[in-house]
Amino acid sequence: MGLFGSLFTGVSALFAQSQNTAIISNNIANISTTGFKRSEASFNSLVTTESRLSRYSPGTVSVNRLQRVDQQGSIQQTSSATDAAISGNGFFPVKRSTDFGQEFLYTRNGTFSEDSQGLLRNATGFVMYAWPIDASGNLPANQGDLVSLVPADVAFLGGLTRPTTVAELAVNLDADQPPIDPHTLAIPQQLPVGSEPAHFSRGLTVFDELGSAQTVTLEFRKHTGPMAHFTSDAGSVMQLQDVLADPAGPTPGIVDLNSFTIDDGVNPPEVIVFRDAAAPIPLAAGEVQTVEQVINAIEGYAGGGVLDSRLSTTGQLIVQSIDPTSTITIADTVGTPLTGITALDIVPDPSSGTLVFNPDFDITTSLPAGVYDGQTDFPQFADLASPNTQGWWELTVLHPDTSTITQGLLNFAGDGQLNASADAGGAIDVELNNIDWGNGSALQDFTIDVERFSQFAGNFDVIFSDQNGAELGLRTGVELTRDGTVVARFSNGASADLYRVPLLTFANPNGLTEVSGTAYTEAEESGEENLREAGTGGAGFVEPSTLEASNVDLADEFAKLIVSQRAFGAATRVITTVDQMTEDLLRLR
Repeated sequence: MGLFGSLFTGVSALFAQSQNTAIISNNIANISTTGFKRSEASFNSLVTTESRLSRYSPGTVSVNRLQRVDQQGSIQQTSSATDAAISGNGFFPVKRSTDFGQEFLYTRNGTFSEDSQGLLRNATGFVMYAWPIDASGNLPANQGDLVSLVPADVAFLGGLTRPTTVAELAVNLDADQPPIDPHTLAIPQQLPVGSEPAHFSRGLTVFDELGSAQTVTLEFRKHTGPMAHFTSDAGSVMQLQDVLADPAGPTPGIVDLNSFTIDDGVNPPEVIVFRDAAAPIPLAAGEVQTVEQVINAIEGYAGGGVLDSRLSTTGQLIVQSIDPTSTITIADTVGTPLTGITALDIVPDPSSGTLVFNPDFDITTSLPAGVYDGQTDFPQFADLASPNTQGWWELTVLHPDTSTITQGLLNFAGDGQLNASADAGGAIDVELNNIDWGNGSALQDFTIDVERFSQFAGNFDVIFSDQNGAELGLRTGVELTRDGTVVARFSNGASADLYRVPLLTFANPNGLTEVSGTAYTEAEESGEENLREAGTGGAGFVEPSTLEASNVDLADEFAKLIVSQRAFGAATRVITTVDQMTEDLLRLR
């Protein structure tokens, strides 16, 4: 067996090196093939075992092909928005066609483009499969199964409209704006004050379901607020240093030692006594001369922190309860300093006609019907115990036909920021629901983000305005994003997320079975496929407008080719030598 065994060994070497050369040549041939993964030859010796160590029978050599599918190729930039490479682990799921019964294939060749039917196919004709994205941006519930994947069809017969769902507005309201006091109007009244001219208004354009632009108007009116308050009549124009018990002053109806009581229903009543300029100084407790002293005495009621008192910009005394639920009761005790026409001439509460002033409504509970019915659309107040008495605004949202969509109250804290709490979703907004635009479009809901409303002294100012709607637009292109989302772009600036391309990973990608078109099928050695969103579960990322080049190293392949050539030549010398030895053996006589 010695000579013939050596001959067989040489022949096996020729076959093994021929296979090696074939593998190398295939690698070199596909050096420019997108997504191609090289292979290499693995040589194994086959040993003929002898029972005696003194005898040796030569074995042979076998060759196996090893795939290097898990080795990353270089990423190259392209100009196509639908080209995509995978950086890291994973494969694109594709099929040869959308016909029933076609098996899934897996590829890293991301040369996708739209065909005549609107399907995304790569350069080898394979159709991309992906998860559909619903109108809420959700993926299928069974996204872990291959059956959840559908062909990526980006065809649009028409355009796309995008109704407004969220609008944002950043507005500064002038803190120095004199408030509307409904008690001093021509006909004294309580809130609301929507019949009065707006202090500031702003139009906001939104888009309905048909893509039509609709302009809603936001009107802002500053007022004294819903807490209990009373005010002197506009006929009594006062200044801080005016002595009230002075016949020549602004209130000749008040004389020395006139007095009144003030009571919030919680703390003991207090008496405030007016003194003229001849009163002995210092004044006794509870005695006042000037308007400023009256204000200080009222604010000091019950130790302070109960009432807020000030002069309005037009010279009227305003007193407000700080507690939104509190009632203020005032009454003349000596003389008529409160009710006299030439005294303070306090305007009675419009709801009762008396000097018992109740809150217009209690903001800590549900508002009474007919008063700011839309307040439930507004953000809740963060500070309900002691909101800023000088930070109240009425916001009215008007329909394009000038009817009221909603109306409610906003309050700003002393730092100029909105006194509001975020809802369960973290938003501070006004919610508008079931709006009928009157043009046949579907009823529409949208929100106006008011978190960036502020109240600072200065000009009324719109800092920015934005909304997420768009008119009718035609499709201008399709692109892939890094998380694998297939996005359609439209001429109106809108976009639509259509699909999410999964990346499929395998325990042993080198065990996949290669098929024509730089694709693979699942095999027992590879393990089962796992569907992953890009960037999760060990999957890589989708790199848009790039392609993955072949992972073949030309220099390395040529070096291996030289070695293979030399090994093949050496094996031929072995066969030639054995042939000569056999010939010599046959010549023996």
